[in-house]
Amino acid sequence: MGRGKIEIKRIENANSRQVTFSKRRAGLLKKAQELAILCDAEVAVIIFSNTGKLFEFSSAGMKRTLSRYNKCLDSSEDAAEECKAEKQDAKELDVLKDEFAKLQKKQVRLLGKDLTGLSLKELQQLEQQLNEGLLSVKERKEQLLVEQLEQSRVQEQRAILENETLRRQVEELRCLFPQTDRAVPSYLEYYPVEKEKSLVNHGVTSPDLVSNFAFENGDSDITLHLGLPSDVYGKRKAPEREAHSNDSGSQLAL
Repeated sequence: MGRGKIEIKRIENANSRQVTFSKRRAGLLKKAQELAILCDAEVAVIIFSNTGKLFEFSSAGMKRTLSRYNKCLDSSEDAAEECKAEKQDAKELDVLKDEFAKLQKKQVRLLGKDLTGLSLKELQQLEQQLNEGLLSVKERKEQLLVEQLEQSRVQEQRAILENETLRRQVEELRCLFPQTDRAVPSYLEYYPVEKEKSLVNHGVTSPDLVSNFAFENGDSDITLHLGLPSDVYGKRKAPEREAHSNDSGSQLAL
């Protein structure tokens, strides 16, 4: 006959309970040792009796096994925290994606697109938002124009002040170097005798004297450069040339 099944519950008899504890403790420690040897596993068993007495077994040393256990426990807690944080991040990411989709859809509707699913009230709200945005844009535009106008006025005032300063400097320079109204005398005024001799001798005129003569009579190329037509200038100077030729003829006759 086989052994009957023992009901697992607290043994009320103290002697029987102590005997059972000793037998099962020895069997448990033996099984732990066999498991460590057969499977090359690190096994540790800690037992406290009801009187507080300690019984232990460790295949690789109790401190080493407990240290390894603590590290694994900490890492498992960290892994659990990381997993929890990842789940929270994924949840927040889903919320952000939903908000982004809503904002994108709202932006498309503000551009006047995808309006088929909107009711009359929603369309009125959209129209009000567009009007408010347009009003804000106009106000900002006017503000920028006013600022640019103010900058232009400041630059204009600055340019006026600079021009006034330059004008004063020019006037001061004119006061330091006044202009003389006295005309420069010609060569013939300095040497009148040489003029008469040059006109008598062999009837040959020097180019310098001719130029001086032309300068005295105002008949020079300078007038042509001033923009007067040559025919007008000739008509104006013809009487003066005739009078001068008559004077020269009288002097030669004398």
